[in-house]
Amino acid sequence: MEISDVHDHHYRAAIIGAGQAGLAAAHELRRRGLLPGTDFIILDANDGPGGAWRHRWDSLTLGKAHGIADLPGLPMQRPDPVTPAATLVAEYYRSYEDHLDLAVLRPAPVSRVEAVDPADPDSPLRITVRGTHELTADIVLNATGTWDNPYIPHVPGIENFTGRQLHTKNYRRKEDFAGLRTLVVGGGLSAVQFLLELAPVTETIWATRRPPNFTGREFDAGWGLAVEKAVRELTHTGQRPASVVRTTGIPQWPAYLDGVRDGTLVSRGMFDRVTESGVVFGAADHARAEGLGPSRSGGLQVPESWDPLPAGTALDVDVIFWNTGFRPALRHLAPLKLREPGGGVLMVDEVTPARDGRVLLVGYGSTASTVGATRAGRLAGRRAARHLEQKVVSAA
Repeated sequence: MEISDVHDHHYRAAIIGAGQAGLAAAHELRRRGLLPGTDFIILDANDGPGGAWRHRWDSLTLGKAHGIADLPGLPMQRPDPVTPAATLVAEYYRSYEDHLDLAVLRPAPVSRVEAVDPADPDSPLRITVRGTHELTADIVLNATGTWDNPYIPHVPGIENFTGRQLHTKNYRRKEDFAGLRTLVVGGGLSAVQFLLELAPVTETIWATRRPPNFTGREFDAGWGLAVEKAVRELTHTGQRPASVVRTTGIPQWPAYLDGVRDGTLVSRGMFDRVTESGVVFGAADHARAEGLGPSRSGGLQVPESWDPLPAGTALDVDVIFWNTGFRPALRHLAPLKLREPGGGVLMVDEVTPARDGRVLLVGYGSTASTVGATRAGRLAGRRAARHLEQKVVSAA
């Protein structure tokens, strides 16, 4: 399928994104009788299958710390713990697309979604692809995830740093850091894993705003449900989803506790200024990890992981490595004005924003996880099918 095939075409539904949530939604639409390429279209910004997984670093494999949930109707074979996850997931998603004959259009980055008639709440939605091509749909299932919207907080002086800065999204291999003093910023699992991976090849310093949020909870099914519940409590009141680490916490696995003991996983607090050659640390104004949901605790679970430097301490570094998370990639939906004054999207259920029922957010908030994304895809498919059925009834 080519972009010229869809220009000025109208579809009953359009799915934006072909990661786990988007593919699960496509399965549900197909199961309910909608034909891919005829009744609905899938638009993917990537060059090939795999969603965000196709961009992950080579050392990331599917195992204890990372995994994916099976897509509906085609379980993934037992993953090879050595093969990079980027390769495995891309192959799995490709086979899934072929299995359902989805004919995903790619690369098809969406820059804008807006109502054809802003005065009509039932108007179709116009979707702009690759900047100039347009198509319309009665309902949009948005499954763009977070990978394309990395978050780096503004710190005074950040633009003056003459060394290298990168985000989790840009990491490729540890050898690129050999011999370079590296400041790893962020309190999540990515920062923890990168610190352990980089330690053999470079000197590392860990910077976090709060004490590391180690948790005594087991990372089991009950933990996953508790994480989703904590996030859902925010999105169902229109607040922004909390940072991942405040909700999930850091497990007390032996390798992580060994990292604390040898000094690798000991946070030195947070800097409040960036210089040309490094950073200057500020006062440590947090004495608690301030976890949410299942990671909440009365005190620090691993207090020896928190040893902030005195305020005013200046450190020279070669690299600032930002592991500061991602935000939902929703800029293309801005014309629909889904956000509340505080910046969040008020959700009436796990996929439906309160401000406009013509767009469904698949994999947003409480469903932005490997387990939740598949569930959200199924739910969005059901909601979309019901919406389209109601349109048919209304037209009759």
